[in-house]
Parts: sequence; C-alpha cells; structure tokens
Amino acid sequence: MTGSTSSPLDLARKVLRTEAAAILSLVDRIDSDFERALEVLVDCRGRVVVTGMGKSGIICRKIAATLSSTGTSAFFLHPAEAIHGDLGALRDDDVVMALSHSGETEELVRLLESIRRIGARLIAITGAPDSTIGRAADVTLNCGITEEACPMNLVPTASTTAALALGDALAMTLLVRKGFREEDFASLHPGGKLGRRLIRVEHAMHVGAASPVVRTSTLMPDVFHEMSSKRLGMTCVVDDDGRLAGVFTDGDLRRLMTRNPDVLTLSAGEVMTSGAITIDRHLLAVEALKVMETHKITSVVVVDGDRRVEGVVHLHDLWRTQMV
Repeated sequence: MTGSTSSPLDLARKVLRTEAAAILSLVDRIDSDFERALEVLVDCRGRVVVTGMGKSGIICRKIAATLSSTGTSAFFLHPAEAIHGDLGALRDDDVVMALSHSGETEELVRLLESIRRIGARLIAITGAPDSTIGRAADVTLNCGITEEACPMNLVPTASTTAALALGDALAMTLLVRKGFREEDFASLHPGGKLGRRLIRVEHAMHVGAASPVVRTSTLMPDVFHEMSSKRLGMTCVVDDDGRLAGVFTDGDLRRLMTRNPDVLTLSAGEVMTSGAITIDRHLLAVEALKVMETHKITSVVVVDGDRRVEGVVHLHDLWRTQMV
C-alpha cells in the first residue's frame, strides 16, 4: 500500500477498506479458542488486568473501560510501570489480557515470569500466535492482519483496530454470559446520557406525600388545595378502596368553570375524568415520555396491579433527567 499517487480521498477510502477487511478477517477465527478465552473471563474471581505498550496500550485502556462499564471489574496496567513496582496490583485470582501485535514486546515478555509466579491466568491477543507471548498464554487469540492501513505499512492502524474489535467481541459475549441488563448499565452510568435514558419511572416519579391524591368524595376546595400544594397541575382521584377512579387537571378546572361557576359544592368524583392513562413503575422513563407525547398530557399516573396509585410522573421530571 503506497498511496504516493493517490488522491487524499482515494487514500482515505483505502484506509477504511483496509481496516474493515482486518476486522472481517477475524470473523472466521471466532472458534474454540475464543470460547476458551470467554470461559477464562467468566470464571475470573478477581479483576481483568489489560496490558500493552504504545498504541496497543491505548487500545487496552478502551477494552478495560468497556469491561468495567458492563459489569466486569477491569483496569489497565502499564507494562513498563509493572516491572518497576506496579506488579503489586496483580493477584492470583486475576486474569491478565495482554495485547501485542508482534507477541515479542519486551516489556510484556519480561512480565511473563511474574504473571506465572503470582498465579494469574493469561489471555494473549496477538498477530503472532507462535510468538513468546502467544506460546506462554493460557489462551491465545489470533489477531493477525495482512497489512496495516498506513501507506508505508508501518504505523499500527489496521492491527490496533482489529485488536479493539476483538476486545469488544469478548466484552459483549461476556456481558451476555453474565446476564448484564439495562438496569445494570444504568446503575453504572448514572451521569451519562445513555444511563439517563435507561432510568425507570420509579426513580423519576413523585411518591408518597409528594403525589397529589384525593378521594372521590373530596370537595373542590380541598381538591384545589391538593393540586396547588403538589404543583403538578393535576390530582389523582381514588375510590374508597384506594384504587384510581380518575384524574382532575388544571385544564379540567378551566373547562368546568366555564360551564358551572358554582364548582365549590361539587366533589372530585363528580368532575374527574375517568379512564385515566396509567403506566407501570418499571417502565423506562423514555417510554413514559412517549406515552405523554402520544396522549398529549403533561403528567401520567403510576399504578400497581390493583390500580392503586404509586406515584405521578410529570414532564418536568423527565426534563430534570435531561432526557428531553
């Protein structure tokens, strides 16, 4: 791959094709060795320690971050720092994942004896399975490529892209094996946009004394007080058994007053809107937003299986989660 006479756009396209080909070449290598590596990770009772030098080290950091964000304790260990004291972080129940395209990276080779002495297991991701590191590993995954995307075939490009993709493949299959769920992801990403989109209604709704609720027999002065004090522009109306009978909103009040100025003598049961839209507390908040948009409402009532009110979600609550 020379690229000396190529236009910048032609070269850019060739780079992308080369890196895509490097990833696609891995598909046929997903075999029993990959399954063995997965089992080593599943059986890990300690941490996954990802290590590599140079640009491979940068890929290692991303793999470690992906594992950590999907329920597997993992961290990056710089091999040069490791041989100068940081090996104290390594335990016998850890799994070391070493990335080296050549399989002969000096700093990693010098770690092999210590890894064996400590008792940690070793997974190698390398372009040279018969290398020193490849032969020393408990499981070796072949990440070899035919060429780098660099015009001089020197700069690690396709090789690091392939290693990253293989690391992602391990992380995602491990995620499934561990039964990692959307709720788990949200709990590990409370400050991120993705995590916020996975917040459940139960974590965004007004509950208990903050939830506006009146009885069907409640007279309008007390209904007004409940609505104004809870500041949600509505109130739930429940029957004598505590089950949701309907709702009454600011809009209902305005329409009522145009028809019947003497509203203070009426009860909530006489003015409420029956057949209120309700949702379950385990619904995703983003799905609650869709319900509000579909029915053109600003609040929705959360009920249990017996239609007892558990809370109220207002559009402003979803704004506070930065979902909208």
